[in-house]
Amino acid sequence: MTDIEIDSESGFCFGVVTAIRKAEEELAASGSIYCLGDIVHNSGEVERLKAKGLVTITHSDLSHLEGVKVLLRAHGEPPETYRTAAQRNIEVIDATCPVVLRLQKRIKELYDSHTGTDRPQIVIYGKLGHAEVNGLVGQTEGTAIVVEDKAGLDQVDFSRPVALYSQTTKSLEGFRAIIAEIESRMEPGVDFKYFDTICRQVSNRVDRLREFARKKDVVLFVAGAKSSNGKILFNHCLAENPRTYLVADSGDLRPEWFTEASTVGICGATSTPRWLMEEVRNALDNML
Repeated sequence: MTDIEIDSESGFCFGVVTAIRKAEEELAASGSIYCLGDIVHNSGEVERLKAKGLVTITHSDLSHLEGVKVLLRAHGEPPETYRTAAQRNIEVIDATCPVVLRLQKRIKELYDSHTGTDRPQIVIYGKLGHAEVNGLVGQTEGTAIVVEDKAGLDQVDFSRPVALYSQTTKSLEGFRAIIAEIESRMEPGVDFKYFDTICRQVSNRVDRLREFARKKDVVLFVAGAKSSNGKILFNHCLAENPRTYLVADSGDLRPEWFTEASTVGICGATSTPRWLMEEVRNALDNML
C-alpha cells in the first residue's frame, strides 16, 4: 500500500486567491467577465473559469473593447493599461496582488524623484516578458533594465548609480547572486542600492518543500508550463529528491515512476489549484 500525501501548504498564494475570488463574484453576478491575460498560469484553472463565463483577452483586444468590465490579474499592469481602459470607458476590476502593487509604487516613486543624469539605472531581476515584469518596467516609461541572470548585467553601465529590484516570485539565492555580481563590477565610489522585494509567502515555501521532498520516495510537482514560480519550486524539490517529476495534470502520470515507492508526495506552485493536486492524487490512487 503506497502512502500518498498532498503538501498542506502548496497551492494558491493569497494574491491568486483574491483574483479568482473577484472573478467568481463577478461571474456569479453577471455571468461573464473579461480577464486581461490568463488569470493564473495554470491551464486547468483557466478552463474551469472559462466554463463559468470568464473570457481571456489580450492587450490588443483591450483597445477594441468599450463599456465593459475587465479584470486585471494578480501580476499587475503598466500605467498604459489603465489609460487605455479609461479611454475606452472600461470598468477595471483590479486584482493586482498587494505585494506587486507596493513594488510598482516603490519603483515609480524612485523613477519620478529623479531626472536626467541624476536618475539611477533601475534594474529588475526577473523574467523578460513576464506579466509582472512588464508592469514594473511600465512604471519607468520602459527604461528599466531587465536581467534574467548574470549575463544580462552586461546591459548595465557600472560607472553610473544602480537601483536593483526583484520580481516578487524570484528565488532569494538568485537575487543574492545578482547583488554579488553587481557589487563586484561597480566602479569605486558609484552608488548601488538594492531592495529585497521577493514575496515571503513564496520564498518561505522553499525550505518547507525541500523538507517535504526529502521525506518521500517519489514527488509529483504539479504546475502549469507557464508558471515561473513552478519552475523554481520544482527545481528545489528535484535538488532534494531525484525522483521528482513535473506534471501538468493526471494525464502525465507514468506507472514506472512508482516502482518500489512506499511514499509519494504531491505538491505544487502558487498558481496550482488544490483541486488539481487532489485530481492527481485520485488518479495515482487508482493507478497503484
